[in-house]
Amino acid sequence: MRRPLEGVLVLEFCQFLAGPSAGLRLADLGARVIKIERPKTGDACRQLSIKNLFVDDDSLLFHTINRNKESYAADLKNAEDLVRLKKLISKADIMIHNFRPGVMEKIGLDYAAVQQINTKIIYGLVTGYGNEGPWANKPGQDLLVQSVSGLTYLSGSDIDGPVPFGLSVSDIMCGNHLAQGLMAALIKRAKSNKSVLVEVSLLESILDVQFEVITTYLNDGGKLPERSAVKGSAHAYLSAPYGMYKTKNGHIALAMGDLKLICSIIDCDISDLYTDANSAFENRDQLILRLGKTFAAQNNEHWLGLLESNGIWCAAVLNYKEATNLDVYKSLKIQQTLDLGEGRKIKTTASPIRLDGNKLHAAKAAPILGQHNVGINEEFELN
Repeated sequence: MRRPLEGVLVLEFCQFLAGPSAGLRLADLGARVIKIERPKTGDACRQLSIKNLFVDDDSLLFHTINRNKESYAADLKNAEDLVRLKKLISKADIMIHNFRPGVMEKIGLDYAAVQQINTKIIYGLVTGYGNEGPWANKPGQDLLVQSVSGLTYLSGSDIDGPVPFGLSVSDIMCGNHLAQGLMAALIKRAKSNKSVLVEVSLLESILDVQFEVITTYLNDGGKLPERSAVKGSAHAYLSAPYGMYKTKNGHIALAMGDLKLICSIIDCDISDLYTDANSAFENRDQLILRLGKTFAAQNNEHWLGLLESNGIWCAAVLNYKEATNLDVYKSLKIQQTLDLGEGRKIKTTASPIRLDGNKLHAAKAAPILGQHNVGINEEFELN
């Protein structure tokens, strides 16, 4: 299958997660992505591990983000390497970086300078808090961005204090937004035949992720989100029954639904707590506790069979072991295996996108630092 971005050359001057995850999305869609890395050390993510898991000299985390790419080692402060990079930039369609403001200007690879090298370049820029403004030089790290965006006061209960996400949601969403912007820029360039600047920031991305709740806050008299005091409540702005409930052998989740109908199905009397639609939020804590007592009396299978047969939106709450053993997980083909050579393999996720019914699997593992220097120098006549 021919992928839509085949023939598009991307130069990724990025490290860690946000920028490289955008490169990953483009590579999945067929683009040729060349990582430009420091000699000897490379992308700092090569040594940033989760649970100290490494594959040879590189972290497993690096492999999750940089599959299906090439690596070109070059010193941006070395005059000869910079000449080679400028030749490579002249051939590229897209260039992305996540250096702090002023770095690329100092070495002559900022957008204005690169436009002189390649008048049709699409230039992608990732920052923490914008390229200008009072926080332009502030470190843009995922947990810090979650912390200043209000996000940490949406999960958990009101007695928990701030609760961060258990994954790098700011970085991941910023990478997705950058990929979207770069693909839109390809269309714009095709119409204008001119270069395009695409800018994203971690803070703007994580604020955009919260658009439904921030919009509610802005139009609700400035009232802050009200998390429930009861464990399992799943949304600061939604009323009962929305949340998770402990059963005799696990947990189930209930989405939006007719509270009176649900309670009649499970035989839970809420007549003293529920008088109208407003009371579902006003008495949310008491209602969740009342429902919880009922659900605790039977196992998951009992409640799911009863609720699903009556058209109620519900699901079992699963861990990774349970989730990855589901038939639906296997049928989606979201898992793929990367070939490291010498019989070694890594299991990881695949692109969630299907094109003409085909999954976008790619078995090419992340590159060794500088692995493609010789071939790229020859191909693009950089020496």
